[in-house]
Amino acid sequence: MQEALQNTPVASIIFAFTLLTSGYALYFNHDVNYALSLHPYSIKRGSRYYTILTSGFVHGDFWHLLFNMMTFYFFAFPLETIFVMAKGPMGHWLFAGLYLVSLVLSDISSIIKHKNNFQYYSLGASGAIAAVLFSMIMFMPQMKISMMFIPIGIPAFIFGPLYLAYCVYASKNQQDNVNHDAHFYGALTGVVFTILTFPGVLSHFISSLLGGE
Repeated sequence: MQEALQNTPVASIIFAFTLLTSGYALYFNHDVNYALSLHPYSIKRGSRYYTILTSGFVHGDFWHLLFNMMTFYFFAFPLETIFVMAKGPMGHWLFAGLYLVSLVLSDISSIIKHKNNFQYYSLGASGAIAAVLFSMIMFMPQMKISMMFIPIGIPAFIFGPLYLAYCVYASKNQQDNVNHDAHFYGALTGVVFTILTFPGVLSHFISSLLGGE
């Protein structure tokens, strides 16, 4: 734990804080989920702006939290390490920027789409975690990504487009309570943020696909 705090302090703090707030809200005080969840209706009318950020630190149920935190654990810690290797200590701040910016931008479409729906609430870190995942894909397009119930790894450069296509399809044919729009725009934020922050990553990505690296 001490080594993680030294080498990847931002990822460690986000991981621990999300587990604590989500666990408290799920098992000790359900009112916290309501208080911190994104509520576009209120935001449109000038209140609860803070929920654009706080909604990323609470989750709807155990499985929602587990899936997000597993994804965060496997990708966020290595990604912060890559940021630091490329940018030095500034990499920690850049990783924090990626996470927080993606939390905000991934919610914009939901705020616009549901601004007149009083009953709509959204919570979870999925948008920011999608940004982390897709930022990692830019650095390591050939890595294999495994999912629950799929025993084989899918190359990241194939997984990425499939994931985005699924988000678009699922959003247009909504049959669950998942905020697929946040996943989609979070992923795009991760790609754009990474390209803007690390200009050489795009040529590295292309070269890796062509077998140059």
